[in-house]
Amino acid sequence: MKNKINLDDKNILVTGGNGMIGRQLVELLYDTTSANIMVADLPNVDLRDRKDCKDVCEGQDIVFHLAGIKGSPIRCMESPASFSVPMIQFNANMVEAAYNANVEWFLYTSSVGVYHPAEVFVEDDVWKTFPSENDWYAGWAKRIGEMNVEAYMKQYDWNKCSIVRPANVYGPYDNFNPKTCHVIPALIHRVLSGEDPFVVWGTPDVVRDFLYVRDVVDGGLLVLEKGESMKPYNIGAGTAITVGDIVESILKATDKNPKIVYDETKPTTIPFRMVSTDRIQNELGFKSKWTFEEGIQKTVNWYLENYR
Repeated sequence: MKNKINLDDKNILVTGGNGMIGRQLVELLYDTTSANIMVADLPNVDLRDRKDCKDVCEGQDIVFHLAGIKGSPIRCMESPASFSVPMIQFNANMVEAAYNANVEWFLYTSSVGVYHPAEVFVEDDVWKTFPSENDWYAGWAKRIGEMNVEAYMKQYDWNKCSIVRPANVYGPYDNFNPKTCHVIPALIHRVLSGEDPFVVWGTPDVVRDFLYVRDVVDGGLLVLEKGESMKPYNIGAGTAITVGDIVESILKATDKNPKIVYDETKPTTIPFRMVSTDRIQNELGFKSKWTFEEGIQKTVNWYLENYR
């Protein structure tokens, strides 16, 4: 274990600071620390440009590299170059720039998309298999980002890095575009659009691990402060949430009551899929603070305030 990092009075860079996780992190840092915070995001900073990465990393103490390209599995398969190529570019640029700037700590945010389909995603199993077909391009881009971080740590004995793999994240500032968003924002958008009957693909008993965005931020900070370098950490709630639970929670939060129809003729995915939270719970004492129902309510409230 390393010594606890005090974020007060530090110069902190957050890439992807205008995204769902980044906004929550920046707000929390402003509220709880005296850090000097810089956000690196489009259109002001292009992380595909090595010079831009070099410039934003100079003088920084801590770098939270959260930037990514978010989209549905269908969008990733239809436009793979739009996802994998930029992510590989800016992940490589950022770890190089952070190392050359001699930052105190670099946190790389990966994804559960790096895992091969399995009932439980265990950190050390990643390199035994390949990403799933649905996450093939984005999953490999995130894996290569992890590999670049590990390469710098190994070659230069640069043990100032953390790698985190959040579970399925949801919350305020998510992407609610019905053509490109993930399951929770898609269902929220459809319910509040007044669909009745409300048709849900597949069966209600499909299980996933969903984590409210603020819990992701808390988990990342915990890994930064107490986690070991050269060891990735899953960040998950450890709670099995079914598609039926999602639908029920959204209907309760929106006070809607459409007729629910589960269309089992539509394609579905692996019935049970969770991330192992043993490492972050047992080693670091992480525990999610928000129940799924609380997180859904906050997400719905934010959607109503910003989209209606």
